[in-house]
Amino acid sequence: MPLLRLDLIEGRDKASLKKLLDVVHETVVEAFDVPQRDRYQIVHVHPADEMIIEDTGLGFNRTNNLVVLSIVSKARPKEKKQKLYALLAERLEAECGIAPTDLMVSIVENNDADWSFGQGEAQFLTGKL
Repeated sequence: MPLLRLDLIEGRDKASLKKLLDVVHETVVEAFDVPQRDRYQIVHVHPADEMIIEDTGLGFNRTNNLVVLSIVSKARPKEKKQKLYALLAERLEAECGIAPTDLMVSIVENNDADWSFGQGEAQFLTGKL
């Protein structure tokens, strides 16, 4: 159920993008204990001059390999969030060549009434999910 939006700088080929999305999905499945088919990903690709992502004073050097991941999700324990951050950094570096300094994640939480998966229903409230 988490809705993932990935903001990327243009230049990735289709195979690299598919690998990135697969790694992110598998990591969310593991860290947040969501079903395998619970996959909602939207990719936004930007020219480099449309993404100004600095380091909040941490001394990071960002590259055009930058991934900004925004997640909308029901509330998760801080331990699961920390697990997600660590696993994403580890796996994206190992499997996609994305440096941990090129990963930024933000999670926005909501509730059951904030989701409709179609047919004009709030499936979490109706008991269908």
